[in-house]
Amino acid sequence: MSIPDTIAWDPEKECIRYIDQTRLPGHPIIVECRTVQRLAIAIRRLQVRGAPALGVAGAFGVALAAVTCKKKGLAAFLADVRRHGTLLAAIRPTAINLSWGVNRVLTAMERAESVRDAKQFALVEAQAVAREDEVCCRAIGGYGAALLPGTCTVLTHCNAGALACKAWGTALGVIRSAVRQGKDVRVIACETRPLLQGARLTAWELEEEGIDVTVITDSMGAHLMRGGTIDMVIVGADRITHDAVFNKIGTYMLAVCARHHGIPFYVAAPLSTFDPDHSETDVVIEERDRNEVATCGKRTTVPKGVKVCNPAFDATPMNLVTAIITDQGVLRPPIDMKGLRLNHPPG
Repeated sequence: MSIPDTIAWDPEKECIRYIDQTRLPGHPIIVECRTVQRLAIAIRRLQVRGAPALGVAGAFGVALAAVTCKKKGLAAFLADVRRHGTLLAAIRPTAINLSWGVNRVLTAMERAESVRDAKQFALVEAQAVAREDEVCCRAIGGYGAALLPGTCTVLTHCNAGALACKAWGTALGVIRSAVRQGKDVRVIACETRPLLQGARLTAWELEEEGIDVTVITDSMGAHLMRGGTIDMVIVGADRITHDAVFNKIGTYMLAVCARHHGIPFYVAAPLSTFDPDHSETDVVIEERDRNEVATCGKRTTVPKGVKVCNPAFDATPMNLVTAIITDQGVLRPPIDMKGLRLNHPPG
């Protein structure tokens, strides 16, 4: 089965179409989103998730705000669209791609001399962000596939596949590209508690494409590494500073285990995920709702009086990273971010 685009612009209906990822595994449910408020809810509820996909969502969200804005004067129009952009950018503070996508389209609109031009600029720039995302992912896939031997088992965490991007994926894009080259790749996917993005999303994607995948609990990784099952770890990223990689909670633990067992630990991410202006200590780790941990379906699994800690991400020190696979090539720490062509608009 060919997986549809995770998120796209519908030019006829002038709305955003996205896969509701909370409904997977199963047949993809496509949602038509006509307001920025609805998109904000979708992002908050993780119906749309994954760093590159959030960048596209932020870009399309600003375009949607522009298309639906009723303000007449250019100054009032731009102020209203900026307000919506600020709302979107703040929803998930750790993932830099969301604010990157928002700011890129807002910056493009600043060149407009009329409301009509501003709406056109917003749509053109947002569609460019979406097109470039797939191009970047395929480039990441090509560079990363070269690192994989002819036969190997890859451990991955959370979902860094087509569902986390417009299409193709970052970490899973590497695996897809390697398989297309005829390599025999087996994937071990951590379930990724508490929302099971590995079990629900990564496993679904790979099964749909006929790629060998096995799901494990998050606590099994070290055991399999010690037993010689794992050849390498490949994960995505939500933000990369000069000193750390921010990714789904549990990534740091895998990096420590990989280093102990002499296993390469790779991060696959586009340059838009790099944050050259901040260090690890500057970044806010998103804390999510208690019920994500304290319930399973409709069943309560933690006593009501017991506290829960639920950070969505952790930070992996750069000295545990073997290399970062980007759309511009494979980078090995230490990385001079100032010398990279990051194309980050002002935030």
